[in-house]
Amino acid sequence: MMADANGDLSSLDEFIAHSPEMLFVARTDGALLRWSDMLARTIGPVLSQGTPLTELFHPEDRCALSTGWEQVRGSTHPVQVHGRILSAERSYRPFSCVVRGSRKEQLIYGSLRDVALNDGVLDELTRLRDRDRILSALIKAIPVVVWAVDADGVYTYHEGRGLEAAGHTPGQFVGKNIFEIYGDSAGDVRRTLAGDLMHGLAEAHGCVWESWMIPVSEPAGPVRSVIGFSLDVTEAKRAQQSLQTKLDVIEAQQRVIRDLSAPIIEVWDGVLALPMIGVVDSARTAEAMESLLDAISRRSARFAVLDLTGVQVVDTRVADHLIRIVKAIQLLGAEGIICGIRPNVAQTMVELGLDLSSIVTKANLRAGLTYCMQRLAVRAPAPRARM
Repeated sequence: MMADANGDLSSLDEFIAHSPEMLFVARTDGALLRWSDMLARTIGPVLSQGTPLTELFHPEDRCALSTGWEQVRGSTHPVQVHGRILSAERSYRPFSCVVRGSRKEQLIYGSLRDVALNDGVLDELTRLRDRDRILSALIKAIPVVVWAVDADGVYTYHEGRGLEAAGHTPGQFVGKNIFEIYGDSAGDVRRTLAGDLMHGLAEAHGCVWESWMIPVSEPAGPVRSVIGFSLDVTEAKRAQQSLQTKLDVIEAQQRVIRDLSAPIIEVWDGVLALPMIGVVDSARTAEAMESLLDAISRRSARFAVLDLTGVQVVDTRVADHLIRIVKAIQLLGAEGIICGIRPNVAQTMVELGLDLSSIVTKANLRAGLTYCMQRLAVRAPAPRARM
């Protein structure tokens, strides 16, 4: 006897109704379609067409049923689950639930049996309840969505606090196809169904999600489902973007400060001036050297005046850098002049034993620029007389 996927089970009604066992037939989403009279008497009036099997189980045991149900979907291997089920006496009784799927008919067949709570069953139930408590506490406290889809991409589980930010309710997508909802954005799910463990970031429903997707398969068998764990990282992403924006602003400000602290001024054709202000360290002198040499090359400058009037302190490495700058200027075919050396800086240079005999030095910027003008005048060619 066969049943179609639309739930037409009339050919089984007689058998199921009179079976001495507690039998049932359900859709793959867990909704009950048919059950035996024995099951109806045991469960009571709460049993009705379309009732989810999970609603019959004790809340602490539903995780075990969901795990077992996920294992049986798309498989023909029976799965046994222990749990407490609400009976007609309005109390929970321990049952053993055996379910088996029919891949062709897209139905789940199952049976329930009373079980004696021996030590092994009690231990298993305790472990399942503890695991369910842990999972429930996590998905209720953390902005996360825990979900699962079968081999066709149909949701079988969809829970978690993260659903609130997305504007969804628990279980809203159960029975719907993830590929129809997300289209090409669900490409990582297809890769997971192909056997790859996936991890990545994606935007959906106004949030940024960091997702882990795990393929579930039988030993040496094809992937039959995917378990997903999606964490809402929207706030963290925004904080990261805000921090990056601030860092970019700081970097831009630092560039402006560096440019202002060592501006290169073209005071005359072929004459550049570099006033240095404040604390001068090795990093600043290296940057100033690079900028000045580039400006000399681009503008074909003949003179570069380094004004140290605003410099309070010079150490060994800085003094060495200044001398290197002047020598580098000479290598470019220009002449370097240092002016505005303060008395304490001059004393430091003497104590350091620095040889400045080959470098032109002037008392101040005016004297340095006067020197440059005089040199330019000497080098300027005389005008040719007209005939």
